[in-house]
Amino acid sequence: MDATDVTDLYREFGDERLPPGQRETDAFPVLSKSATPDWDPETWEFTVTGAVEEELSFSWDEFRSLPSVTQRQDFHCVTGWSKFDCEFTGVPFPDLAERAGVDDDAVHVLFSALDDYTTDLPLEDCMREEVLFTWAFDGESLPADHGGPLRVVTPHKYAYKGAKWVDGIEFLTEPERGYWERRGYSRTADPWQEERYS
Repeated sequence: MDATDVTDLYREFGDERLPPGQRETDAFPVLSKSATPDWDPETWEFTVTGAVEEELSFSWDEFRSLPSVTQRQDFHCVTGWSKFDCEFTGVPFPDLAERAGVDDDAVHVLFSALDDYTTDLPLEDCMREEVLFTWAFDGESLPADHGGPLRVVTPHKYAYKGAKWVDGIEFLTEPERGYWERRGYSRTADPWQEERYS
């Protein structure tokens, strides 16, 4: 599958592809709040809940059967490094939102994960084709330490907004802070404005 190049999205946010305060790296460092969780493809479940017309639930096979895309994206970590030209394959956020039918009063999204991690974003920041639920990195299954089986990627935000081991999203009518946001990290997380901390 040919990758769609979305590495020029920085033009919406800043003048340079490399956000201020970041350094480019060819490595892909592993950073997590805790150890890599175990998962079982037979019992794994992804849910879409909250302010939607129809709550959804997918098994691993069902999720992998959804229409997918491959994109070339940049990845920006709040700790100061950026990795360019990552190829991620997965399901765009707007596709899941359309399947569930988001209520008019939904304004926020809370992502949950197998390790009890959570992170939040305004709905408008999620409704972009570049926000992917991804299971593949550079043509291979996403490694467990990078969030496999499934993680979110948010190339227009610092990467803590992209939950590893994601297993659900909840559409909210009021904002709710996630794990790092409750600990002083920025709720907006715009790399081009260096919005690292509150």
